[in-house]
Amino acid sequence: MANKNADKRYTKDHEWVVLDGDIATVGITDHAQEQLGDLVHVELPEPERMVAEAEACAVVESVKAASDVYAPLAGKIVEINETIVEDPSIVNSDAEGEGWFFRLELDDPDSFEALMDQDAYDEFLETL
Repeated sequence: MANKNADKRYTKDHEWVVLDGDIATVGITDHAQEQLGDLVHVELPEPERMVAEAEACAVVESVKAASDVYAPLAGKIVEINETIVEDPSIVNSDAEGEGWFFRLELDDPDSFEALMDQDAYDEFLETL
């Protein structure tokens, strides 16, 4: 059976990344939104901002806590999802789809390969 998430990778900070050419779409995983609870505020990075791998560049706030969202890879922010700023609950209802955070033009598209695939991420979650 083909893995529908073959093109989706994950970080230990619970971001997911989908690569299309050299543009990576980034969001937080379903696990992350479950841990946070109902989101009340999302702060996204400025378009055109250059970010380093693992640099904090977005913030999510829930009724329970505020949490940084990190750039999974180095690159330039080329697009942000304004919809989730206006309605953060989209991240709760569709974290790994419509609730994406930003798109990043990668400095090195090959760096995507170093991120965890679905199986590795599932195994990582079991260790938490």
